[in-house]
Amino acid sequence: MKTIIEPFRIKVTEPLKVISKEERIAALKNAHNNVFLLHSEDCAIDLLTDSGTGAMSTKQWAAMMLGDESYAGSPSFRRFEETVRLITGMKHIFPTHQGRAAEGILALTKIKPGDIVPNNSHFDTTRANFEFAGAYAMDLICEEGLENDFVAPFKGNMDLRKLEDTITGNGAEKIPFAMMTVTNNTSGGQPVSMENIRKTKALLDKYGIPFVMDVCRFAENAFFIQQREKGYENKTLLEIAQEMFSYADAATMSLKKDGLVNIGGFLVCNDDDWAEDFKNALIMREGFITYGGLAGRDLEAAAVGLMEALETDYQKYRHATIEYLAKALDSKNIPYVKPVGGHAVFIDAKAFLPHIPPLEYPGIALVNTLYLAGGIRSVELGSVMFGRFDDNGNEQPGPLELVRLAIPRRVYTQSHFDYIAETLDYLMQDVEKVKGYKITYQPKYLRHFTCHFEQL
Repeated sequence: MKTIIEPFRIKVTEPLKVISKEERIAALKNAHNNVFLLHSEDCAIDLLTDSGTGAMSTKQWAAMMLGDESYAGSPSFRRFEETVRLITGMKHIFPTHQGRAAEGILALTKIKPGDIVPNNSHFDTTRANFEFAGAYAMDLICEEGLENDFVAPFKGNMDLRKLEDTITGNGAEKIPFAMMTVTNNTSGGQPVSMENIRKTKALLDKYGIPFVMDVCRFAENAFFIQQREKGYENKTLLEIAQEMFSYADAATMSLKKDGLVNIGGFLVCNDDDWAEDFKNALIMREGFITYGGLAGRDLEAAAVGLMEALETDYQKYRHATIEYLAKALDSKNIPYVKPVGGHAVFIDAKAFLPHIPPLEYPGIALVNTLYLAGGIRSVELGSVMFGRFDDNGNEQPGPLELVRLAIPRRVYTQSHFDYIAETLDYLMQDVEKVKGYKITYQPKYLRHFTCHFEQL
């Protein structure tokens, strides 16, 4: 059979509230034209993020009833630890309340002002945590990763030449560690090949630099490797994940993605000295080392979810849903990053709204117009999220102007995707009337979460 069906039945439903366009106009105005500040019940279809927004399985809900809430040494932690160690092979395992907490502990303990942290692409909280600690977060994605229409199997790869130039040009002593994000969220959810991971590790070993992986979507990346990289077609997703982790010295993870849970994260490593530093920071900031800011029931659900994310049938369904939406957009000539990523479809806002310059934020214009037209909440990954200011205080645009339609796991059905494509097609008919925006308020860090916009 060609049709890929959901490997589950829907047991509980949640009603969707669809408010009128007039109500959406008022809601967006009250939110200062920033969809992060909307009330979630005012969003008919919420694609703001796939982080913590998925539906848990019956096995996960059952596991939560086993949660032991002891402050120290609970069996829930041991089950969590066993699962994470099976997948990662790491010696030291520390739970955190979410991924950015793990990033914060890594930054607090391993970064000093003036350091440089190379990455294929930092995502927003990773960059903010490192730069808050005084480092320069450098993106070294391969060239094809910046070409939205170019089709290649692993557009999330690290540019190894640029990485070595960064090391030799600045000195290995300036680089406390290098990082790899899998999949590469910033560039369209694009995967990283095992070959690129292996070669990145070899290059860093040459200069004595530790290799840290951001593995929020490790299972999706493993599926891409299985489907696209020669020699892995007959390996299980668990075997592929285990090889991926074998090249890392440490890793951070938001369990809210491929842990299939609503909250949680972890920080893992092999080095005893690093582990001692992580342990002390964890106790100060998150909680004791066997709960790390999580309830025992959360640890239980994550232990089950991590293994469910590595089930082939689940990944086939997950990727089929993303590809279904992408094909619908193809039929309507809506520009997006190709090939489609693992957790989202990334609309090319620059191509969708070519009359709006980068510093008038075409991504925000598309996000807001999409919400007003259909009650669909999405997120900008462009010059608001990833723009920088130069030494003279002048704003520089980001490398890409994207709008991410992040698909929550096991939540929406085919008709929802048809509605999304229909709404975007409707917007395409009258794009020249869409106007850009200016920022009227912004915080120092992670401005996209809380800044205010005004339409030009």
